[in-house]
Amino acid sequence: MAKRTFSMVDVTEILEHWYAGRPKVEVARGLGVDVKTVRKYVAAAEAAGFVPGGPPVGGAGWRALAREWFPGLAGVSSRRTSWPEIARHHDRIGELAGVVPVSVIWQRLRDEEGLTASVASVRRYVRAQFPEHARAGEVEVWRPPLPPGAEAQVDYGYLGRWLDPRSGRRRRVRAFSMVLRYSRYLFVRPVIRTGQRARAESHVQAFGFFGGVPARVVSDNLKAGVVRPDLYDPKINRAYAGLARHYEVLTGPARARHPKDKPGIEAHRKYIRSSFFAGRDWPSLEAMAADAVRWCTDVAAQRRPRALEGRTPAGVFAAEEAPALLPLPRTPFELAAWSRPKVAPDAHAKVGRTLYSLPYRLIGRQLDARATGTVVEFYLDAQLARTHPLQEQGRRTDWADLPEQKAGFFMRTPVWCRSRAALAGPACDTLVTELLTVDALFRLRQAQGVLRLGHKHGDARLEAACRRALQAGDPSCKTVKGILAAGTEFEGYQLPLPCAGVPAWLRGPAAFGGEDQ
Repeated sequence: MAKRTFSMVDVTEILEHWYAGRPKVEVARGLGVDVKTVRKYVAAAEAAGFVPGGPPVGGAGWRALAREWFPGLAGVSSRRTSWPEIARHHDRIGELAGVVPVSVIWQRLRDEEGLTASVASVRRYVRAQFPEHARAGEVEVWRPPLPPGAEAQVDYGYLGRWLDPRSGRRRRVRAFSMVLRYSRYLFVRPVIRTGQRARAESHVQAFGFFGGVPARVVSDNLKAGVVRPDLYDPKINRAYAGLARHYEVLTGPARARHPKDKPGIEAHRKYIRSSFFAGRDWPSLEAMAADAVRWCTDVAAQRRPRALEGRTPAGVFAAEEAPALLPLPRTPFELAAWSRPKVAPDAHAKVGRTLYSLPYRLIGRQLDARATGTVVEFYLDAQLARTHPLQEQGRRTDWADLPEQKAGFFMRTPVWCRSRAALAGPACDTLVTELLTVDALFRLRQAQGVLRLGHKHGDARLEAACRRALQAGDPSCKTVKGILAAGTEFEGYQLPLPCAGVPAWLRGPAAFGGEDQ
């Protein structure tokens, strides 16, 4: 590619934009030239004592100065040599200007009309011929420079797939990254999950890595941090809000689908992926995370970004930004995950993979659940309703949460069943004992069912039904229930007569003197 020749008009335009207060990087981007070229020509003005925003110089003044500083410059702008070719498409450009960006106009003219001019030439042509549409959709709002420690930006960027040697599966790995806006000092933590706990842990590790806390954190809009994105009133996740309160940091999520709200961290995405992750392998996720910390200090912190003008992020951080950060809290942050479970009809609510019991009066209500590493707390309208020790999975029931009749039924153990059967009668005791002799826990429900029949039919009928079931050789709840339903529990069994327990003193006729009479 032929080396580009800069003319007097080119240099004058560069100097005018720089003197108006635009950063050198923006001047280069707007004029379509390399930033090194902008620095080369601006260096002469800086050496002469010119400072952006000074007294007006004017176009003629800059041209005179440019001739003095760079006598070898051409007098006619080399940019305008392509304008006759672009002018042939003037009407087409007029139709598209203001409708699509200038870059799209150039792409369509190149693909459909065979235009050979550069996109920078087309942009300058549109700026001159259609000034009302020149910057439509491309205006970048100038932002004042931030002081040290003022802001950090956070993002989750996709790194790629990694073969986990432990499971043999290929996992999608993302990078939690936080960059300090002033010094460009970077922290990276590879993660597989992006939930509330992983997000909180990543923030805690990032603040520990920096040794302090910035005044403001600009985050993305993942559900783990932002429940509802909104420009004016975003709803922050309760776990993330608790983290912000603990560290006394202001959180401000960027607008959804507006990456320019956090350009500092967005610019690092490709760099992290290519420099740290691409083409490398690790035996475990822990080893990857440890290597990421080493990479942040030994590689990323030693680069020399253009914005730092030859200095390294590590040097700027140590000299200017580290002293400006807020101190870390004395007490460690307690990681907690919030959720909104609903109390089911069985008076249990699910948090994680565990069901926890709650007072039965809360059935149907939706509660706020806070799970830490040791306990699970349930809140109703900000009032603590129940606390349980944390359990990984399964069911945790406190019988005091259930109604008395329900709790009593579930607390009927084999020992209780045998003692209750003995009160009903010997036959009932024998039948229940036989049920619970083998596989007591499996057949416990049968024993409970037999005893429940006594509540409906009485202990006398239950005892007779158990006796007949034992005689038939089928001591089961189903048989006892069938006998009571048919009313045949007393068939083949002589009921005791009234007063049968009173002894009868029988005497013959002689005892009454009948023979003498």
